[in-house]
Amino acid sequence: MAKATAERVSVDETRPLTEVGKKARAFTMKDQAGATHKLTDYAGRWVVLYFYPKDDTPGCTKEACQFRDGLPDFTKADAVVLGVSPDDERSHAKFVAKHELNFTLLADPDASVCAKYGVWQEKSMYGKKYAGVVRTTYLIGPDGKVAARWDKVKVPGHAEAVLAAIRDHG
Repeated sequence: MAKATAERVSVDETRPLTEVGKKARAFTMKDQAGATHKLTDYAGRWVVLYFYPKDDTPGCTKEACQFRDGLPDFTKADAVVLGVSPDDERSHAKFVAKHELNFTLLADPDASVCAKYGVWQEKSMYGKKYAGVVRTTYLIGPDGKVAARWDKVKVPGHAEAVLAAIRDHG
């Protein structure tokens, strides 16, 4: 199991955000139960890959609960929802249990996948600069290409907007 204190990539190693229409970048990560997931596991389906900063914080919890509550509609649209943060599997397991989340959370403790997708960025709070996840969602089509992307996501209504995009593309 990855440690919460895993060495993280530097902001300098972050790639640009993947553009709509481009092939989604491959990944391999472990979920809250320690099972390995790869993007190729979901070939032929819609993939909602949403990046969030931290388990069990107010905004991240609201976002996760929106996806939880909307999961039946995502499932009907043949979409899988995958949440990604730099938290480890143990943190994800607690978050899932506490909020009865019904979808997969993927652990990226070294932030390498966050960097690969361009969401590991320099942030600032109270004048202090640090590296962290900028809330971003990718909608990956059944063809493996990015169908839509939401940058600097505002949580209210976000899950519904993602579902509407799937319906518009489908």
